[in-house]
Amino acid sequence: MPIQTAAQQSTMFRNGDFVLYRDPVRFWRGEPNHTFVCRIDNVLDYTSGQTRYRLTPLTGERGAIREVCGEYMRLLPPVDAMRDIDTAPLNTDLVADDMTPAAVAWLTQQHATANRAPQLPAHD
Repeated sequence: MPIQTAAQQSTMFRNGDFVLYRDPVRFWRGEPNHTFVCRIDNVLDYTSGQTRYRLTPLTGERGAIREVCGEYMRLLPPVDAMRDIDTAPLNTDLVADDMTPAAVAWLTQQHATANRAPQLPAHD
């Protein structure tokens, strides 16, 4: 029985999750491009108790990857993707060179809405 880390044992993957996938065949053959980001498109629960996944790579270079074992995936949590926005300074006068475009766009939107009086939605 393979040794599993605590992260592997407690991770529950769901449709729509973003994961880092390592193709074990390419990895053990020493081939390049064996690890890449994918989205889970389908979770397959078998009566044997095994769960397999269908993945779509975000690069678009490969088609769907079927029957993937969860041991070769790591969850990419939304908090990691949003960290730059969550930690961005709330002062738009700062130089934006060190921020990603998403953080700058978010700050610009926040600044625009903060300086406008709240309005009720129009109703017919």
